[in-house]
Amino acid sequence: MSSIKVDQDYKKGVNLSIRSSRWILKLIGVWPNSRDASAVKKYFRVLLNAIYYALIMFLLLPGSLYVILEVEDVYNRIKLFGPLSFCVMALLKYYLLILHEEDIRECVERIEWDWKNITYPKDRELMMTNANFGRKLVIACTFFMYSGFIFFYIAVPMSVERIPIEGTNATFIPMVFPFSRFIIDTRYSPTNEIVFSIQFLAGALMHGITSAACSLAAVFAVHACGQMQVLMTWLNHLIDGRLDMHDCVDQRIAKIVSQHVRILKFLSLIERALQQVSYVEFLGCTLDICLLGYYIIMEWNSNHLTDVMTYSVLLVSLTFNIFIFCYIGELVADKSRKVGEMTYMIEWYRLYGKKKLCCVLIIAMSDSSRKLTAGNMVELSMSTFSDVVKTSVAFLNVLRTLT
Repeated sequence: MSSIKVDQDYKKGVNLSIRSSRWILKLIGVWPNSRDASAVKKYFRVLLNAIYYALIMFLLLPGSLYVILEVEDVYNRIKLFGPLSFCVMALLKYYLLILHEEDIRECVERIEWDWKNITYPKDRELMMTNANFGRKLVIACTFFMYSGFIFFYIAVPMSVERIPIEGTNATFIPMVFPFSRFIIDTRYSPTNEIVFSIQFLAGALMHGITSAACSLAAVFAVHACGQMQVLMTWLNHLIDGRLDMHDCVDQRIAKIVSQHVRILKFLSLIERALQQVSYVEFLGCTLDICLLGYYIIMEWNSNHLTDVMTYSVLLVSLTFNIFIFCYIGELVADKSRKVGEMTYMIEWYRLYGKKKLCCVLIIAMSDSSRKLTAGNMVELSMSTFSDVVKTSVAFLNVLRTLT
């Protein structure tokens, strides 16, 4: 009976950690297949990826042709550049998530291993608390991203009346994304409704990709923080031991060092899996925050209040998205420093002989442990978030001056 209870607790913990993120990633076709997946599942996954690539390109290519060949007004070109840059971001992130499937699978397997091998109730409570926090971050990120989607793809089209076609009695729905007439004329039914519906699906996919990248980063980083908190409780009981710990100090030291090494390897794996996605997010959000601020100012001056509201919601969602990336980077760095501080604060002077040297090693590794970065070039921290906002505002001022 006890083994069944342990198995249920393990599955409950794993689901709490990864369920929200797994649901989003499965919808967009990037959740890694199990190692023993059948050939049918693998081929279906490839087909799904190809369809989703085609959906994004359905927005990107006709829109790019429209901006290059048909738009002459400077403001309208700038206005369309933002949505197209978001398409490019989504396409790159989707490719990178597929490219790092093996790294994502290994991260998930490590999370499962950690839940399976935790035994002490208070350690499990710490992990549950962090898993709940990670789930809330995923929900918040998804909520903000799809709030922008609802405004851009539903509220704005509903606020605009159908446009009459010159010389006929017919009307058409204006496209959310521009579509070049050199490819097809989208004014006539049923082409108008079909293209609009496909654009709607592609928009839902792109916002899902952004939510998936953010959710993965949040789930992995928060789990690493939970493991570091567990490590700190072990350090606190290194000298006198605990009911579930070995009686021998040497064995307790070995377990603590092994756990610390495992956490550092997990952080390196997270960095390898998500650093390129984080870099795309970092550059894209800096650009889009600048452009959205510019759109809000211009539409406010033109008294287009629906557009102002839509761009404001998109601005908040993208700002929150890059904030999450920077916040979890700060969180991981802070917990890593606290491991070193906790190691010094224990009664290490009661250890005999060279056993004290293990504390020196842990402190050194905590100070020099790898931090989460964007492209291995920009450290993800709250100061980086501040730099993103400052850079976006500076570009906004330049853009207003030039136009």
